[in-house]
Amino acid sequence: MNDRPAPTVGHSMSFDWTATYPSRRQPIFARNAVATSQPLATQAGIAMLRAGGNAIDAALATAIALTVVEPCSNGLGSDLFAIVWDGRELAGLNASGRAPAAWTPERFARYREMPRTGWDTVTIPGAVSGWVALSQRYGKLPFADLFASAIGYARNGYAVSPIIADKWAKAVPILGNVPGFAEHFLPRGRAPEPGELLASPALAASLEKIAATQGETFYRGELTEKMVAHARAHGGAHTLEDFAAHVNDWVQPLALDYRGYTVHEIPPNSQGIAALIALGILERFDLGTDSVDSPEAQHLEIEAMKLAFADVYRYVADPRTMEVTPAQMLEPAYLAARARLIDRKRAQDFKHGMPPKAGTVYLTAADASGMMVSLIQSNYMGFGSGIVVPGTGISLQNRGTGFSLQADHPNRVGPGKRPFHTIIPGFVTRAGAPYATFGVMGGPIQPQGHVQTLVRLIDYRQQPQAVLDAPRWKVNAGLSLDL
Repeated sequence: MNDRPAPTVGHSMSFDWTATYPSRRQPIFARNAVATSQPLATQAGIAMLRAGGNAIDAALATAIALTVVEPCSNGLGSDLFAIVWDGRELAGLNASGRAPAAWTPERFARYREMPRTGWDTVTIPGAVSGWVALSQRYGKLPFADLFASAIGYARNGYAVSPIIADKWAKAVPILGNVPGFAEHFLPRGRAPEPGELLASPALAASLEKIAATQGETFYRGELTEKMVAHARAHGGAHTLEDFAAHVNDWVQPLALDYRGYTVHEIPPNSQGIAALIALGILERFDLGTDSVDSPEAQHLEIEAMKLAFADVYRYVADPRTMEVTPAQMLEPAYLAARARLIDRKRAQDFKHGMPPKAGTVYLTAADASGMMVSLIQSNYMGFGSGIVVPGTGISLQNRGTGFSLQADHPNRVGPGKRPFHTIIPGFVTRAGAPYATFGVMGGPIQPQGHVQTLVRLIDYRQQPQAVLDAPRWKVNAGLSLDL
């Protein structure tokens, strides 16, 4: 399963607490909680709570540590999205990067499809700026304190876990020749074995510089200069001005009411709207008439997801170039019309409709004060672009791969644009109060995982651990990529 981190649930519900599926795990009940895919990173977050920090401090320490201990999924060159409940209201953060100014369609005319490795896949990374923004707005502890565990793991070494070692080894044939990859990630000339200690003094030094400068060195300083110099040496178009121009956006999360609950997702350029479309379609059906794992229930969910993807892959892009708005895509009458296309007896290959005109890590944390955060950051395809800037330990995402080369597509590559993004944190409220944070990892599986998680949680009252242990389906369609 892709969603190893469990959701945090804000208040009790009449769950069926039966252990429905084989599992060695069970729900954890606590006033303060941190959940993610790597135990060492979880410990980093818990340490912040014990030091008097809040859920944001814990989430950020976890996210920063993950760049060290789960490098097959994220790094200092990642992007980030988050949804935060601060005790009073919900806020979203889009810390994804934009294309360099020189990324014109003409620059990419030599490609038949968007590349997957190298500098022509790297948009300006946003994760570091996201850490700074979240800490400044919500954090209690000094920003530099959040880096202590990550710096320790990088400088003194950590034991590579089996799943990460396996992903590491699989990346070598694909990325081994990308500039900087072997120097940083293959220090012994090979991928590390499970349990083998790995340290990176260069990464530790970069983390220390980011901590000391509140991220300035990454966008307007020494680390910027090193990234730009490496880009120039290997055909990249990135400039100092591109990094200095990077800004985050605080956004109002999209919302859709589903059977008495409100589901929230980050708006485009994120694909989170796909989950909302699918849920809006499914609400037109009484799923309770079929058992949770029945072919009939799974068929309805899959067909709804296919309809959602048909629209999302056609319309979602940088909001400035979208032809329709999220509100139009979620218009109730439109969703009802799309729902009527589903045939309970057969699967179909749906086309997009016409709305009415007008490698990833997930983590979550909650604290005793009621603050909750749903956060996701990613290098995209495993190790991302494969590029590691020499002497820094900075591995860079390949989010530019999410652009289209189709001339009439709103997601066509262009200067200063944000690409279609797969990473999506989820959040659920009920009657205006926080109910659950949740998320999954794995590119296009993410909105599909959101839908399946919520259907099981809300329609079938399955307890959170059963939701995570349950079988899962996956639709491959459109722009989806197996990551």
